[in-house]
Amino acid sequence: MPKRRLSERQRRRIQAIQERRRQRLESRTSAVLDDLDAERDTGAATTGPGDGAEPAVGERQSQQGSVITRHGAHLAIEAADGSLHHCVARRNIGQPVCGDRVIWVPTEPSRGVVTALAERENVLSRPDYAGRDKPLAANLTLLAVVVAPEPPPSGFLLDQYLVAAELMGVRALVVAAKMDLLDTPARRAFIDALAPYPELGYPVCPVSTKGSPGITALLPHLTAQTAILLGQSGVGKSSLVQLLLPDQDIQVGRLSAATGLGRHTTSTATCYRLPPGDAAGGRLIDSPGVRSFRLAGLSQAQLEDGFPELGTVRGECRFRDCRHLDEPDCAVRAAVAAGSIHPQRLARFQQLREGLVR
Repeated sequence: MPKRRLSERQRRRIQAIQERRRQRLESRTSAVLDDLDAERDTGAATTGPGDGAEPAVGERQSQQGSVITRHGAHLAIEAADGSLHHCVARRNIGQPVCGDRVIWVPTEPSRGVVTALAERENVLSRPDYAGRDKPLAANLTLLAVVVAPEPPPSGFLLDQYLVAAELMGVRALVVAAKMDLLDTPARRAFIDALAPYPELGYPVCPVSTKGSPGITALLPHLTAQTAILLGQSGVGKSSLVQLLLPDQDIQVGRLSAATGLGRHTTSTATCYRLPPGDAAGGRLIDSPGVRSFRLAGLSQAQLEDGFPELGTVRGECRFRDCRHLDEPDCAVRAAVAAGSIHPQRLARFQQLREGLVR
């Protein structure tokens, strides 16, 4: 059944109602934050048991949780028991993002305040319009980079994503999507073109959302992982997400019912539970922000860290600041000539170096 179109007047009225609700919530939350700050300043939060005083709310009920999604100042927090809560972040604790582990304090049923961020194991960022890093997601364990026959794969983007994985210290997987578009010889040629990557520790997983080989082979790679799909526009990330999360609408509905933030999940990074089975315990972060993901502002040493094969000959060039172009006695070019470093990877390194190195 087609959705009823709203008039401009109706849309303005709905927006006004939502704005009043947000203002009431923010006013109530500000009062809670002020109370917590007052407790801290007066020492009430540190009053010990047995001295006749009731422990402060923040101390008595502090608990761990994780950020499922964020919209502005509002966060959906998943508690240790799996329940969802609408929270706001305490002032001056930083900027929580999807995947962050936090300490939070319940303030009323299904609502609370985030009082601290746990140290991040890693963070996926992209530069904003001012060139500053804007975090997208935290505490990832797998970057799944999607390539496809259509649009033709960009080796430049693929290697950029793999460099990001290396610098973050997380595993990377190359997902070869839309294999149903290719006949058997063409499919073999496509996979052969990706042959250097498994040798470097990046498995290649052929999949299709329409026909053989399906997505079955992808699921074990996602078991007990917190993964995110990256890739250029049009490679089929959205179709993969739909198959990997057949209950996404149900999860969004649960999120919306518990926190009121579910309607925003199409415009911000959201962490979903993968269905039990071959991907048991896995989570998938779906984020529109990765569409414009780019590395920026690296040093040459950092870029070299993103190419693990270059580490095998690090320090062996005659010149400490060797660019691996035309300098004499370059160990990297010698390794390419000997076949231990793929020439395309060196070419991509030079391409990235030209655009990224400060």
